[in-house]
Amino acid sequence: MSKSTLNFGKVAVLMGGLSAEREISLMSGNGVLQALRSRGVDAHAFDPAERDISEVKKSGFARCFIALHGRFGEDGTVQGALELQGIPYTGSGVMASSMAIDKVMTKRVLLSEGLPTPRYVLLRRGSYGSADISAVPDQLGFPLIVKPAREGSSIGLTKVTERAGMLEAVVQAAKLDADILCEQFISGDEVTCP
Repeated sequence: MSKSTLNFGKVAVLMGGLSAEREISLMSGNGVLQALRSRGVDAHAFDPAERDISEVKKSGFARCFIALHGRFGEDGTVQGALELQGIPYTGSGVMASSMAIDKVMTKRVLLSEGLPTPRYVLLRRGSYGSADISAVPDQLGFPLIVKPAREGSSIGLTKVTERAGMLEAVVQAAKLDADILCEQFISGDEVTCP
């Protein structure tokens, strides 16, 4: 073990969690865990679905590597709990995380700074009906994207190409969030970084 890795202390790799992205988080977390251990870091798996996040400090962890995805991992919740415990962590802070997971809030911030985003319609649970859903394509055209306003990655996302697919896309997104974001589809190359 090198002197620099000794300075890390005991590291919790937060993985798994309660979000719809649990499985991918476990894969990411195990990759991080192996990489840290291979460099001599005293790293341990910590799954907030199995142990309360308040146990991080009580368990002697000096810092956390966040490998959680989606809600309860990238939304500021875990970051806030760690800050209350005085535990340093990787990634963005509470405010940036909570704003970034909220796609509508992110769009509003970008637009306020003059940055273009696809046109959108927000459907809030309890304040829209079938007529509102049917009107979305009139405002955005086809194809369009329907997705939960607050989920990670592309969880719950549907590309809708005709009016008949609108209701089902909204129903699917509504299983994950009270607010549904409908966006103009922008064609382009999809890029994934390994």
